Amino acid sequence: MAQLEGKVAIVTGSGRGIGKEIALRLVRDGAKVVINDIDEAPAKETIAEIEKMGGKAVACNGDVAKPDFGDRIVKTAVDAFGGCHIIVNNAGYTWDSVIQKMTDEQWYAILDVHLTAPFRILRAFQHHFKDAVEKERAEGKRIVRKVVNISSTSGVNGNAGQSNYSAGKAGVVGLTKTLAKEFGRYDVTVNAVAFGYIQTRLTKPLTQGESGEIEVQGHKVKIGVQGGRLAALNQMIPLGRGGLPEEAAGSVYLFCSPDSDYVSGQCLVVNGGL
Repeated sequence: MAQLEGKVAIVTGSGRGIGKEIALRLVRDGAKVVINDIDEAPAKETIAEIEKMGGKAVACNGDVAKPDFGDRIVKTAVDAFGGCHIIVNNAGYTWDSVIQKMTDEQWYAILDVHLTAPFRILRAFQHHFKDAVEKERAEGKRIVRKVVNISSTSGVNGNAGQSNYSAGKAGVVGLTKTLAKEFGRYDVTVNAVAFGYIQTRLTKPLTQGESGEIEVQGHKVKIGVQGGRLAALNQMIPLGRGGLPEEAAGSVYLFCSPDSDYVSGQCLVVNGGL
């Protein structure tokens, strides 16, 4: 039997990139998944891919930073599949500036998506699993649930130009360690994965003078990294390259699988040995 057979997972930001690969990895091992993206089209494409694999998935699209989103996505999982066992808080983006140029709007937008959104989702998750665990224990069952919060090496070490993102991702580690202590009595493990350079659309190489951008909630946000900087970074990484999204997903899967049932409150740094 697949290790995640019968489990229901929520993966935010799973319409593309790392989140999509996490969702596909969980489905390959038997989980049913709630897919989320701020845009409807990528989520539809991911769900179609999952269904082609023979898996099951539903969408809960929209901005994870909205106040009602946490309750909405947990309810989606319960209504569609009867429960919720795995939460992966992955959604996010960067909006960089040195501190003297950073606006309050930039600061709060990034903290909201990376820290406040996971807080609200996990608060809603607790309201669900508390009653579920009590019922399971009354029936003589012990089911281990999993939370994986996505942090960053910027949150562990800091990074120039990312005071908002670094603060949010450092907060994710604090939230993780705190909830590992609060949720443990319910057989819920809570861990974090801090990614270094992973090859996604947000870190795509740019030629000199080129400027990439995406639109988030009506704002134009610059993405991509100058090719020269990436080449220098690749030289510093012992494995000689940035990680692939499917490799990033593998580290998250470790914390979702039964192999980590006695691992909680940890932050795994995934950076190719840098």
